[in-house]
Amino acid sequence: MGRPLSGVRVLEFTNAVAGPVAGLVLSDLGAEVIKLEPPSRGDPAVVGPLRPGAPDRPYNRVPLFNELNRGKLSLAVDLARPGARQLFLRLAAACDIVLQNYSPQVLTRLGLEYEHLRAVRPDIIVVSIPAFGSWGPLRERRAYGPGVDAMSGLCHLTGYGDGRPFKPGNFFCDYNAGLLAALGAMAALRRRRLSGQGCYLECALLDSELPLVADALMDAAMNGRVQGALGNRHPHMAPHGLYPCLGQDRWLAIACPDDAAFAALARAMGRPELPEDPRFDTCRARLRHQEELDAIIAAWSRTQDGRQAMERLQREGVPAAVVQDAGDLAADPQYRHRRYFHPLDHPEMGPYPVSRLAFRYQRLSALPQGPAPLFSQHADYVLRELLGLGQQEVEELYRSGVVVREPRVPQAQGEA
Repeated sequence: MGRPLSGVRVLEFTNAVAGPVAGLVLSDLGAEVIKLEPPSRGDPAVVGPLRPGAPDRPYNRVPLFNELNRGKLSLAVDLARPGARQLFLRLAAACDIVLQNYSPQVLTRLGLEYEHLRAVRPDIIVVSIPAFGSWGPLRERRAYGPGVDAMSGLCHLTGYGDGRPFKPGNFFCDYNAGLLAALGAMAALRRRRLSGQGCYLECALLDSELPLVADALMDAAMNGRVQGALGNRHPHMAPHGLYPCLGQDRWLAIACPDDAAFAALARAMGRPELPEDPRFDTCRARLRHQEELDAIIAAWSRTQDGRQAMERLQREGVPAAVVQDAGDLAADPQYRHRRYFHPLDHPEMGPYPVSRLAFRYQRLSALPQGPAPLFSQHADYVLRELLGLGQQEVEELYRSGVVVREPRVPQAQGEA
């Protein structure tokens, strides 16, 4: 099967998570993504398993790197060296898209802003994913996910109502911005095919997260109300929460959107009289007496196997689901049936599964193109075949340290 973006080439100059996620999407869809790496890679203290017989190079076994950079090509370049900027521009001229997620001052300092890239390829598409954007009072600030989650208002709505905000789990804003940036890149490609014109597009992490708090923002603007954290509850549903089950740290999520669902829950619990109780006979009443209702449900759920309870409630028409951990996901029959986990075989880490893109095509492939690259694995291909550099030029790039074959160990603080 073909791939939607076959024939598209991307120069990915990214770090952290959001930029690599955008590159991952474009790669899975068939683009040739050249990841421009710095002279060192990842945290050597955080590594995956060593494949028997493989060289012990821990920088090639960083789990997060291998998850986010599957199917890409690797070229390590030290952009601080003389001649590195010219190499970057030659690479950009050979690519359709340049993808980056550094703060705006980084590209300014390197002389690699949109105007410079457009000068070497007029129809270039530059996709930028800064934390706060390239204009406005916060343009110079740096941030990782927690800072963006905080400033977007999302942390204020995440928590348990005790006044202390919580960060949403994992790389929430990074994945959100990365997916939106990939979508924007594909729209820009479509426009270029129609008009012949490239463009600069920006998807700031902060901007990409604001729609997630749209209802709270509208409530504040129109009603003067500032919403707070609801924990696992819902403003219009009761019961709505997570309830303990048999076993250690096992939980069941239950949501009753109407009286019929609550009556079905009561029957499944062996408490058919609950809907007649004036504390619970309407949703409004249940919202007022959630503490009492949660205690009743928890007393029942603690005696139940979570998965069996989920199946019983679903048969009764009650929206319910077990809370799964990472181990559960790998064996989940729904994921297995839909072949969500795709096996890859890394030359030094061995076989491992990755999560494929959520959308599927009927006659096109969006499966990962292969495992993540070894450090600077494709330097010779990019320099010799793609750019057509001669032997002397290539050797000079290696000799001068512009292109790096093996990662340099960062100097410890205080060393000369």
